[in-house]
Amino acid sequence: MSDEGGQGRLIVLSGPSGVGKDTVIRRLFELCPNLRYSVSYTTRPPRPREVDGVSYTFVDEDTFRQMLAHGEFLEWADVYGRFYGTSLQRVREARQRGEDIVLKIDVQGAAQVRSRVPDAILIFLLPPSDEELFRRLRERGTDAGNSLERRLDNATAELAEAQHYDHRVVNDEVDRAAREILAIVADSRGANPRAVR
Repeated sequence: MSDEGGQGRLIVLSGPSGVGKDTVIRRLFELCPNLRYSVSYTTRPPRPREVDGVSYTFVDEDTFRQMLAHGEFLEWADVYGRFYGTSLQRVREARQRGEDIVLKIDVQGAAQVRSRVPDAILIFLLPPSDEELFRRLRERGTDAGNSLERRLDNATAELAEAQHYDHRVVNDEVDRAAREILAIVADSRGANPRAVR
């Protein structure tokens, strides 16, 4: 995949759990409705208010493994015992239509994209501080005991990967962070970053 002939850009957004990726992505799409979101496949069960085909495409593990065996994923990862993967075909078709497509993936997946798509824009979302990130993780209330400790350890490891990304954006304020990301994408095209509302 390349950026020739008006092909869309592939924008990879990573960051540790609790950094606010979903909130920033929602703001990105409010500011720039022309962006497209790549709906990942996952083997984890849906959470409340998640919609199949919108939040994720939910599949069982056998289906995921068959897709993996057939080379259908641009990237994939095992995250806390659940599989996540990005459809190579969905991304390829969107880019061929000239659409800029956003992937929200972890550092494992981003490393795969980095090696397979040289023109991808890799952006790492950082918390204002490590202490703030750990506070958010503790206050989410979705994990307890060993599970919380594992997430905290994983967040520390992921933060160390930020140096391998093209850009690092601090999520100290959602609107500011989203606008910085859009400016990065516009700059990669030589476009005017003020072309968003």
